[in-house]
Amino acid sequence: MNRPGDFPRPRRSTDEDDSPRSAPLALRPQNALEFAFRQLDEYRTTQLWVQDRLHAAFTRFNWPGPQRGLVTELVCGVVRRQATLDVLLQSVLNRPLESLEPSLQTLLSVGAYQLAFLDHVPDYAAVNEVVELTKSLNFHRWTKFANGVLRSIGRLCTEERREAPAANALPLIAGQYRRLTESVFPNPTTDRAGYVALAFSLPRWLMERWAARFSDADLYAIAAASNTAPQTYLRVNRRRTTPAALAERFAAAGARVELVAEHPDALRYLEGPAIPQLPGFADGDFTPQDLTAMRAAVRLAPSAGDRVWDVCAAPGTKTTHLAELMDDHGEIVATDVDFERLTRIDENAKRLGLTSIHGKFIKTDGTLLPDGPFDAILLDVPCSNTGVLHRRPEARWRLQPRDIDDLVQQQANLLSDAWSRLRPGGRLLYSTCSIEPEENAERVTRFVALHADAKVLETEQKWPSPTGDGGYQAVLVRMER
Repeated sequence: MNRPGDFPRPRRSTDEDDSPRSAPLALRPQNALEFAFRQLDEYRTTQLWVQDRLHAAFTRFNWPGPQRGLVTELVCGVVRRQATLDVLLQSVLNRPLESLEPSLQTLLSVGAYQLAFLDHVPDYAAVNEVVELTKSLNFHRWTKFANGVLRSIGRLCTEERREAPAANALPLIAGQYRRLTESVFPNPTTDRAGYVALAFSLPRWLMERWAARFSDADLYAIAAASNTAPQTYLRVNRRRTTPAALAERFAAAGARVELVAEHPDALRYLEGPAIPQLPGFADGDFTPQDLTAMRAAVRLAPSAGDRVWDVCAAPGTKTTHLAELMDDHGEIVATDVDFERLTRIDENAKRLGLTSIHGKFIKTDGTLLPDGPFDAILLDVPCSNTGVLHRRPEARWRLQPRDIDDLVQQQANLLSDAWSRLRPGGRLLYSTCSIEPEENAERVTRFVALHADAKVLETEQKWPSPTGDGGYQAVLVRMER
């Protein structure tokens, strides 16, 4: 039996001529629903990262901008909310959901997502689109069944809104719920972790951890933020232009952005063409990056002429920010254990016109590390990603309880290796995109307790929110003796 949120392995249909594998998958999809279905159905078998699949598919088919947004919403939304969709579908079925063919489950999930979460798609249109898709892809034996199931989902989801969780309340956006005609979720009063796990579609074990740490209000806010599609921010390259000047160029190209008060070098990207097609991208005028991540290089505050080490650097977004802050004067050694991803650092540096960055391959066993000393080190460690579950839809289903212990040990080793290469008086920024205390404040506290020459200058814990990622950053200085 599949766990809630799991994508089952596909089975071969007994009717070869009516199976998903007989569909002409090499042809261009006819609409956003078909595009999303294909991506999700193939995701079951390949388990490739969703964003990587979408990027490759959009490039291959040259899909138009407005439709890209809908496809992304459907694909990422279904993966994020799969546990919730499973509950909704099971409530209207008279047999176990996992007994259905996997591709049929995918089709029903896409349709149910539109009915439950997308207000701009009328119910009749959402149902009809799925029905027509069964016909166009030669899934005729599913047509009547899909029609009946999705009409039942439509009747389950009312237009009435609620402002508090309940067994018959489906979470939409922060603080807003859709009333259901039946109580399909656990009672949040008696089983808070169970309700959040199924209604917000997050792993039960992780919700038990969070429920033990957070108040009701904080737990629901963080869970809602973990399901909110991430906003897009652009870091403006001050060596080439200004946010105001770039905003004017975007407006002339039909793109809509706004200045960001909390970060002077950022623009919030609202709508327009794909980012690589925006004016100035090829010239290195800006880089996509979340606000929380932008704070890392600023907080480390390297100076021109410094020797800096970016330990886990690929794809180089923070690395290039460091170089921009240093006005490209000095040396930045950018290391990573993935040789292929190292090439992306070089590509980004070249696009931005930066020459101070030098990529270097290292091994996971800690060998091939660069020689110190360094004036500043940025250590953005591998982590559980619990602060960016909205950005990496499948991460919530891949993370297991034992992974956190393994990550904590890996983080400890990386911090020790980096510290030994930091000069006295130098600064180290320890950074994660996690909200788990073992990976963050507890990790830094234990390290400082074991190193008399380590002093914490500042820390920041950011929780996931509708406007930005969650994560942790701490600046440590190595005291001179």
